[in-house]
Amino acid sequence: MGFEHVSLSSEVMPMLRAVPRGYTACVDAYLTPCIDEYIRNFTSGFDEGLKNVRVLFMQSDGGLTPVDRFIGSRAIVSGPAGGVVGYAMTSYDKIQKVPVIGFDMGGTSTDVSRYAGAVEHVFETTIAGVTIQAPQLDINTVAAGGGSKLFLISGVLAVGPESAGANPGPACYGRGGPAAITDANLCLGRLLPEYFPKIFGKSNDSPLDEVAARHTLQALTNSVNEFLDREGDRVNKTNLSLEEVAMGFIRVANEAMCRPIRSITQGKGYDTSQHVLACFGGAGGQHACAIARSLGMSKVIIHRYSGILSAYGMALADVVHEEQEPCATTYTQDNFQFLDRRIDCLRQNCIEELVGQGFNRTQIKTEAFLNMLYKGTDCALMCQSSHDEAEIATEKCCKNGDFRKVFTTRYKREFGFMIPDRTIQVCDVRVRGIGMSGIAQSSSLSKSIGTPPLERVTKCFFEDGYHDTNVYLLELLRVNDTIVGPAIIIDKNSTILVEPGCNAIINEFGDVTINIMKRSTQTVGDALDVIQLSIFSHRFMSIAEQMGRILQRTSISTNIKERLDFSCALFGPDGGLVANAPHIPVHLGAMQETVKYQIEQVNVELSDGDVILANHPQAGGSHLPDLTVITPVFYPGNAKPVFFVANRGHHADIGGITPGSMPAKSTNLQQEGAIFRSFKLVKNGIFQEKEVTEMFMRPGQIPGNSGTRNLHDNLADLRAQVAANQKGIVLVTELIKEYSLRVVQAYMKHIQENAEVAVRDMLREVAKRNNAEGDTTTLSAVDFMDDGTPIQLKVTINEKEASAIFDFSGTGFEVAGNCNTPPAVTLSALIYCLRCMINHDIPLNQGCLNPIKTIIPKGTILYPSENAAVVGGNVLTSQRIVDVVFRAFSACAASQGCMNNITFGDDNIAYYET
Repeated sequence: MGFEHVSLSSEVMPMLRAVPRGYTACVDAYLTPCIDEYIRNFTSGFDEGLKNVRVLFMQSDGGLTPVDRFIGSRAIVSGPAGGVVGYAMTSYDKIQKVPVIGFDMGGTSTDVSRYAGAVEHVFETTIAGVTIQAPQLDINTVAAGGGSKLFLISGVLAVGPESAGANPGPACYGRGGPAAITDANLCLGRLLPEYFPKIFGKSNDSPLDEVAARHTLQALTNSVNEFLDREGDRVNKTNLSLEEVAMGFIRVANEAMCRPIRSITQGKGYDTSQHVLACFGGAGGQHACAIARSLGMSKVIIHRYSGILSAYGMALADVVHEEQEPCATTYTQDNFQFLDRRIDCLRQNCIEELVGQGFNRTQIKTEAFLNMLYKGTDCALMCQSSHDEAEIATEKCCKNGDFRKVFTTRYKREFGFMIPDRTIQVCDVRVRGIGMSGIAQSSSLSKSIGTPPLERVTKCFFEDGYHDTNVYLLELLRVNDTIVGPAIIIDKNSTILVEPGCNAIINEFGDVTINIMKRSTQTVGDALDVIQLSIFSHRFMSIAEQMGRILQRTSISTNIKERLDFSCALFGPDGGLVANAPHIPVHLGAMQETVKYQIEQVNVELSDGDVILANHPQAGGSHLPDLTVITPVFYPGNAKPVFFVANRGHHADIGGITPGSMPAKSTNLQQEGAIFRSFKLVKNGIFQEKEVTEMFMRPGQIPGNSGTRNLHDNLADLRAQVAANQKGIVLVTELIKEYSLRVVQAYMKHIQENAEVAVRDMLREVAKRNNAEGDTTTLSAVDFMDDGTPIQLKVTINEKEASAIFDFSGTGFEVAGNCNTPPAVTLSALIYCLRCMINHDIPLNQGCLNPIKTIIPKGTILYPSENAAVVGGNVLTSQRIVDVVFRAFSACAASQGCMNNITFGDDNIAYYET
């Protein structure tokens, strides 16, 4: 048929799960021909095309493979993988065993990873929207690097995700590029042009252009000061210098890069501060001290070849060959011999392959893995066999290791619980054969005999102003040389900044070890500071993200743990949304209505240790399966809550007339499951299991109804939701202790006001674009549900006030079915649409709705009566509302108007997916 390359999924990745395996085969079929062409071009430049020469390529799993076995699906993160191998081999102390965080900052992005004596692999990842099954090192990437563009967006300093790239590059490259992080470092004196090669400018023969860098930063500084002038008394300072603005962008970038590090540590149950930070990449050394200080770390290691550590790591890496096969069986005594035979067979295949590549048997080691999960869940863990032969007993486990113990121990650590009575299934058998290179670091440095040779003294800007800063050349430093900050250490491939109060020591291999001083108490006022505004935005968002990771880790149901049908957010003392993680859009705008309802309508008496559960549509709910758990945050000296944390998770079943609690033919609310208007799930720290169980089973008292069909998962997920809120409380409290309650609450308001500014700017632009007559512009749209019920909207925009009225008068009456939509869902759709129509990243919070007035007539499909069925309104009508709003603004074409739902089950099990 003319195909030159064919990828078979059974060969590319022989694992269970047909859909991601199919995606993986498609990716491999696309990439492998490109790689083959590259290899042909590469080898053609050598005599005889490198015939009979051993050529190895790095794979995404951190191992080398012969050129003829290198395929596209195994090459996706091969570059960053080399860096992980590099710092793992050079920065981890096998005696002290302190875990290491790898921080690889390049031009367009920053990669972070963790090493604690063994590399951490993931076997299913989503890249550019495509799910790929292939072993990869667990690497998180954030779009912040030396080339990340700098912006001022509605008063907020923003770094990236757009990059200046290599051409034109940052402004200092002299090719007309935009302001970037590299320009900020140059303007602060942290980069010295005379130590860079003259390869810049349009002719590629000029030095770094500091004048161009200062010109672009000055333009941003002018914009910042213009914004501050307009804000008047809200701000603490109205005339920032170029250096202060550049420093602000550096701090914002640092905070953005801290978030993925918190994700791979706190998000997996590790203490971030109990790690060593290994920095590398061309830009890593300039930010190392600040990143470590922000995360509470006390030690930074920067390898002598940090600028090229990914390449150095490839030289140190071992050759790897893997054998794997699917295995749909259970981990029981009856199957131990079968599993051992399969492991032994795969092990022998690996050994034979590596021997064929020239390794002696003594150079080869193998590692056996079983991909295991609890029956009924979808979260598999690739478990390596235990090497403690004393614990191996063949009647209790495989002769290749106690895989059950490894699985349950890791499951408990990562997810916070075990399921003792649940069958463990084995999905795949895998053996990793390693041909050890035997290459080790060598040391040829002599010991220091005096004061380190000083190259020069320069001026460098820090948070408290300019400092005299010593400059040293790394190539002239010797073992035990000590550099006291502030200082700059220059290498041919990187620049290292030692901040004030820190000191650097050269170790026996020529690497730089920096001891970090502890962070001093923050002295931030409550008046608006554009730099702190961006930093607090990241900190608030990080709280919601960490809550989400705890919820995912500790939940048990497929709906929450694997499908991620949940949302977490932080709310002010008035219930207004402050920050949310990027979870389910329909939850986020509606959740604040639930919190406000508890505060304003119920006025329930809350004390420390209380937790509220709610799902009623008239109490800010979306539909009944979405259970919202709300916890007040108390702080000493305050009688009332100073914040609220909340999360909303979709439970696969809470009773009702059909399994899945998403009945197609419900006509009243009681048919859709258990109802909670304002239920104290936890009282004084005690989980009310008996009472909440009674509530879950109560729907069964109605003829034709059933109580929940999966009480175990309901209770487990509710406990996970409580735990997620508790994590939020801990993080909020830490933030308050760091800055004070007054400052944290002040910046809560500043961030909401910032979102309001962005929406008002968008409304003004829309009014101008539609040629407003006078001060107002009127937009309108109507669309229809499948039964003909209209959803009608008229938007009146006041250009002068930059406000709008969204009037749904004319919308059809409440329907007899379940497509009625609670008002909270309509508000959620509005806040989502407003956020989408703003062409830059802004915090999604209460401020988005401050310029908006909504009119939703009671008795309509968008404001139904107390007992109206609503289960379809959240997943069908909500989509149609979004279509109507976008149509009124001529923003985009309509979708199919449905979230696409499937539900099935029986009296004992229920499953739902959207």
